[in-house]
Amino acid sequence: MTLYIILGVVALVLISIILIYNGLVAKRQTVNEAFSGIDVQLKLRRELIPNLVETVKGYAAHEKSTLDAVIAARTAAANAQGPAAIGAAEGALSGALGRLFALAESYPDLKASSNFLQLQTELSSIEDKVAASRRFYNSAVNDYNTAIQQFPASIIAGATGFTGREMFDVGETERAQLNVAPAVKF
Repeated sequence: MTLYIILGVVALVLISIILIYNGLVAKRQTVNEAFSGIDVQLKLRRELIPNLVETVKGYAAHEKSTLDAVIAARTAAANAQGPAAIGAAEGALSGALGRLFALAESYPDLKASSNFLQLQTELSSIEDKVAASRRFYNSAVNDYNTAIQQFPASIIAGATGFTGREMFDVGETERAQLNVAPAVKF
């Protein structure tokens, strides 16, 4: 009888370990999927930028420094690696795009251009999707990081190589912009 109790306890422990391990794997995959969602939206955003710059060039060719800053920020964002670096680079890109759109205010013909308006609308839509993807990713990272730190999963996570993930930070530039109320003009 004692043997059956010992075998039952061992089986229960093994099943618990397997369930915890599989739960951690599922959370890690959710984090990977969420990051992939951000990556897709950011690539779409970066693909729109050359079209936007070309449209602005047609109306404001002498504003070369602003256009060059947008292209440089786009290149930096495309080359960034890891959530923290990508977040900072995308924040700088958002700042450069903000300056580009502010520049458009000085050119009424540009503001009225259907091509420019369409690109601006598409970019705005993508920005909303990026924000939603960031929230999903950060939630998944929070769940995953919490799971690998809770007992008894922390023992299994440490023994099997699960490590914490970084949150996707918006970066200092974008964080500063989030704290400023938008200007409304009529």
